[in-house]
Amino acid sequence: MLSGFISSVQDNVWAVFLIAVFFGGSIFVHEMGHFLAARRYGLKVERFSIGFGPAIWSRRGKDGVEYRLSWFPLGGYVLLPQLADLRAIEGKSDYADKPHGSETEAREPALPPVAYWPKMVVFVAGATFNVLFAFVLACIVSLIGLPESADPFPHTAIGAVSKTVENADGAKFPSPAFEAGLQVGDVILSIDGKTVQDFGDITALIVMSGGRDAAGRPEAHFKIERAGKILDLTVHPRLTGAENARQVGIGQALTPIVHTVVTGSPADKAGFKDGDVLDQIDGTKITSLSVFFDYLQGKKSAPVAIQVLRGGQPITLNLAGPAGANGLYGFASFSSPTKLGHPSPFKLVWDEAVRTGRTIASLLNPHSDVGLSKMSGVIGIVHIYHDEAQQGLVPVMLLTILINVNLAILNLLPIPVLDGGQMVFATIGWIRGRSLPINFIMTTQSVFMVLILILMVYIGYFDVQRLIHS
Repeated sequence: MLSGFISSVQDNVWAVFLIAVFFGGSIFVHEMGHFLAARRYGLKVERFSIGFGPAIWSRRGKDGVEYRLSWFPLGGYVLLPQLADLRAIEGKSDYADKPHGSETEAREPALPPVAYWPKMVVFVAGATFNVLFAFVLACIVSLIGLPESADPFPHTAIGAVSKTVENADGAKFPSPAFEAGLQVGDVILSIDGKTVQDFGDITALIVMSGGRDAAGRPEAHFKIERAGKILDLTVHPRLTGAENARQVGIGQALTPIVHTVVTGSPADKAGFKDGDVLDQIDGTKITSLSVFFDYLQGKKSAPVAIQVLRGGQPITLNLAGPAGANGLYGFASFSSPTKLGHPSPFKLVWDEAVRTGRTIASLLNPHSDVGLSKMSGVIGIVHIYHDEAQQGLVPVMLLTILINVNLAILNLLPIPVLDGGQMVFATIGWIRGRSLPINFIMTTQSVFMVLILILMVYIGYFDVQRLIHS
């Protein structure tokens, strides 16, 4: 028991370390982009902060910059008094505006103004550094390698079609895939006109689809290949699971490999060994674990003939009950064929950019079933980091690639407070020949900062709910 406790503590310490390095590092890299770009153009840098609000730790360097860690780890900022007045968010600048004529007149910065293009470079530098950081991590992941499917089935082949699905309340409904006529063995080519590369793409496109028929039901258009023929099928997804996400009731075609057999169990007595590849059951091709166990459940405890491949050679084993309390006949775990792949770093980064774009589009689509409650905030991200840290360093780096691509794209959205909003303000000022009124900018920034904080609390509430349920 003591060794287990020590191991748990070590795992948690390691997870916290990885969160600090990779999640905290992502914020640091973003702000470092702004910092270095500002220095390159000779701008005054007053503060470099990780987090918002009061300082936990603060130190002023020989370069005159105040470096600090702040209490609210929702991001960070570089205080550049020549670019934007963010006092409502970042705190008061030492380079307070000088009054002109009277204390009530609009104030202008004491420091010299900055040309339009240097401003734009500084604003976009944060997102650029996030993309560069993601690319560096992608290069490392590519060198290390990623496990990828070596299954003989096509990566988008259907291995199981459920007859029913459950909604969040546990009520059962006919499976949309079964109703639409999807079959085991069908190879999905595209969904709503978007080509799919693997089952992860299929799941994501179904969840984020915004199609609806004339009656308002969710709708998705599948292009499939069946026995050499191309077919178009219309499927009406159901909202299922705790997240009320669109699903159709299909599973990926995978070749099950026996990984562990319980000693003395029916599977052990039948002669199954670790590494056996499940090939056929009573002459029917096994396309997934669900097909395998559904067939066994239908037979109850009656003997079935299962053909396995052992060392590439077919062997027939006779399995009979009892199935056991869990219905697994003593099969403790399975795996599927994998190989070590070395994906292109460009593809790793680009795929995350595509996923981010699709997510944003789904959020903005009034016909989709994806809402802000399904997003993850700081609490959710930290929890995911903790889970990934238990799996190893590569999953943590993959998650960090996703986080950095998200940070880059989201920060460039034209929303006040974000870098994209600052670029919009600067562009409007450039077009009109003079800066926008400082009071207007400050008020807008303050309003949107409050809205973002409310949004973070809202998303955080659902993060906590998911954490409790998990």
